[in-house]
Amino acid sequence: MCPDMIETKQQDKAPKKEKEKPNMDYCTATKAMQILGLSRHTFEKTIKKGQIIASEINGKRLYLVSALQEFMQTNCYNDLVNGSVDPRNSLNDLTGKEWLPETKSYLYQKGLGANHPEAQIEKLHPAPYSFQDIGRLIRFFTKSGMIVLDPFGGVGSTAKACEVDGRKCISIELSPVWHDLSIKRLETEVGEGTSSHHHFINGDSCTELPKLPTDSVDFMVTSPPYWGILHKKDQKVIKNRVANNLETHYSDSEQDLGNVESYTDFLEILVNKVFIECARTLRPGRYMAIVVSDFRDKNKFISFHCDLINALNRAAIPDGGILTLQGTKILIQNHKSLLPYGYPFSYVENIHHQYILIFRKEKKAARKK
Repeated sequence: MCPDMIETKQQDKAPKKEKEKPNMDYCTATKAMQILGLSRHTFEKTIKKGQIIASEINGKRLYLVSALQEFMQTNCYNDLVNGSVDPRNSLNDLTGKEWLPETKSYLYQKGLGANHPEAQIEKLHPAPYSFQDIGRLIRFFTKSGMIVLDPFGGVGSTAKACEVDGRKCISIELSPVWHDLSIKRLETEVGEGTSSHHHFINGDSCTELPKLPTDSVDFMVTSPPYWGILHKKDQKVIKNRVANNLETHYSDSEQDLGNVESYTDFLEILVNKVFIECARTLRPGRYMAIVVSDFRDKNKFISFHCDLINALNRAAIPDGGILTLQGTKILIQNHKSLLPYGYPFSYVENIHHQYILIFRKEKKAARKK
């Protein structure tokens, strides 16, 4: 029996017979289930356990509303609604009920909206991602207090999600502008002093990642720079940003992957100098999630997510481990406007989704002699 159960002693499970108490607020079983948000099966289980007691008044089986409200404040009720964290769960702090929905192969992008007070710094960046979406990944792949790495920190979406959810972030950002704004974002949107809980590095991931210790990070999540897309001045989104005096590309630095001319070179640097190094910093058995989108280069469709999967799945890590693909999630972007690409001559997709590629670091199996 639950230790904080509201019932004290009960000789039997039969409802108590009481005289009518017109000044007390009672309700039927159907209403009680609505108040508690429980199914009939679960509701009847609580009665059998003595967690909820019925009273018989004028021949009717009724439930005291104040007692139901008191029960809703107990740990017993919380476990009924949300479940409890399995002591064997070393991945996250989720209960079984919280875990299950997060295993769906898709999720809908969730943002604050462009006019929200806490979206004003985010929208300055040409390609931000929602801290709320990243928060879902962080809550699933880490426990409270764990370390999360983002090699393309941008304006601090990962860092903000870490602060909100009680994790520690290592955020690497090449541009001094975005680096400074990411710190300002935490200070203004979350609270003064919160940026000091995280490690912000203003530098090139290709040179900063090798400085991080092996097996020191619990989760890596990021969205890498787009190759070439932000330099296409004819795109309507870019034209709108220019009209609103907003940046249209990451930076002018030669180290900026968004400025690499060759897609082959871009992919090689991204895979071998960034993601393989990120994998080295991961603890064995932990995960990395990469948020990417496919795109078009003139008349050629680039399946970026497939290229990354082919390059990273079963890739060797310098410390002797390997990366293995665990799945892909589709991040649906329902808020984007439909544009008449190709009309009325050819099929050109409105790309309204991204891919979240999920890899796990595993120890390389020893060869049998």
